[in-house]
Amino acid sequence: MDFHLSAAQSARRQNTLRQAAEAFPPGRQPGAFDREDWHTMGALGLLGTCLPAEFGGGGLGALDTALVIEAFGRACTDTGLVFAASAHQFACAVPIAEFGSKAVRLRWLPDLASGAAIAGNAMTEPESGSDVSRLKVTARQVDGGWRLDGTKSFVSNGPVCDALVTYATTDPDMGHLGQTAFVVDAQAPGVRRSEPFDKMGLWSCRAGTVDFENCFVPDDHVLGQPGAGAAIFQASMGWERACLFAGYVGLLDRLVDRCTAFARERRQSGRPIGSFQAVSHRIVDMKLRLESARLLLYRACAEMDSGSRAVLPVALAKLAVSEAAVASAVDAVRVFGGRGYLADHGIEAALRDSVPAVLFSGTSEMQKEIAAKELGL
Repeated sequence: MDFHLSAAQSARRQNTLRQAAEAFPPGRQPGAFDREDWHTMGALGLLGTCLPAEFGGGGLGALDTALVIEAFGRACTDTGLVFAASAHQFACAVPIAEFGSKAVRLRWLPDLASGAAIAGNAMTEPESGSDVSRLKVTARQVDGGWRLDGTKSFVSNGPVCDALVTYATTDPDMGHLGQTAFVVDAQAPGVRRSEPFDKMGLWSCRAGTVDFENCFVPDDHVLGQPGAGAAIFQASMGWERACLFAGYVGLLDRLVDRCTAFARERRQSGRPIGSFQAVSHRIVDMKLRLESARLLLYRACAEMDSGSRAVLPVALAKLAVSEAAVASAVDAVRVFGGRGYLADHGIEAALRDSVPAVLFSGTSEMQKEIAAKELGL
């Protein structure tokens, strides 16, 4: 095993750190969504890192992609923007690249990679969160395509997107084998999108509901084959649970550095607070979580690159990173004390942005269920 980055990987990481910090400085206001952000991220290669080069992507594998997204999450303090870009790429562009028809790939991938278009992930439903085998959104076959009806909720980028990757029941008697994946033009007749939700965190990732009412989708906008929706969704989840959460590894890295610097500078009782065991041990715990989560995530990505199913390592990585993010964000607030509670220092934002990590892409409880199943339990 070699734990060292290659020269190319190190150079790419440093370049991403520098460019992302320049493009999205700490003073930017979270939640101030701007289309120019997408053009900037596209120009920096952050929206198509793992997409085929022929469509404007970087053509990188899972591990190299994770290294880039980790650097983005480390440099950019607006975690909502990092999340929005990652959902765009891993939950939407990746399934289009892997399962889309030639027409769909030509239509969408160049714009998704460049930032000219934004993609929204429409899987969750009001009554179907963790149980994605019972989708109420339906699609019935008609001449030349399909008609979609129903409501999706918590659609990342939904209120502002140009394309939607969504999943619908096409054969209710077949369970998970009766689901089909579609790419839908967000401006198509029959698509109605809500205003953005007022959320706890991840403000720069606009999320809302999407209603489909007799919405026509042509046959060439079906991903894969009818009935393959569940398999396509799980394939995209592998990328999302690994590479999207690399952004949270970057957040963890930033929190450790900020707490370490603060503990050296902040003085109480005539000495730096880092000299108090209660503070230093807390920061060591943060460092332990960071390095443990990072190694699990790197291993999961390496397994994906090797062609392995990687179900267990991906579930463990997602579980470790998300739980570490919440625990370490709470610790960061406690290290900073009253200053950690104030918005000016950005520490409370890290906590608000971390809490959803244990919910989306499959809750922590679902990751444990997946792991238990892989262990034969």
